[in-house]
Amino acid sequence: MQRMATCLWFDGRAEEAMKFYTSVFKNSKTGTVTRYGDAGPGEKGSVMTASFEVNGHEFLGLNGGPEYTFSHAISMIVYCDTQEEIDDLWDKLCDGGEPVQCGWLKDKFGLSWQIVPSIVPRLISDKDPARTDRVMKAIFQMVKLDIKRLKEAYGQG
Repeated sequence: MQRMATCLWFDGRAEEAMKFYTSVFKNSKTGTVTRYGDAGPGEKGSVMTASFEVNGHEFLGLNGGPEYTFSHAISMIVYCDTQEEIDDLWDKLCDGGEPVQCGWLKDKFGLSWQIVPSIVPRLISDKDPARTDRVMKAIFQMVKLDIKRLKEAYGQG
């Protein structure tokens, strides 16, 4: 068992989310679905939790009710090596959700994601402040991040 995992609070959609996320990411698998019993607090027989793994990270979807919802204060970051990978994940995660800005989107469950080219940390930590400023300005002008445009802003294009 992994010593650290992420619990995602849903309002009755944990099993649906598990199936969705494991269909979006190639390196993923579904886990165990548990159901509420007589002790509640959910309706007996309804899904209480749904566990799954994405890219080696464990998640637990909990059907906890409508009291809490997701916000941009927490987001999942996915680093992508190619524009094709960015485009694929972006399209799948935006389906039923909404694009935001700077590589951020909200999926159909309201969970925030950052779909980021794996080169971005290197580009924004360059010792040349003019280069990093150009890259950051380019990022701020984009919704979905574009590797070619980022490399051009950096001066690699």
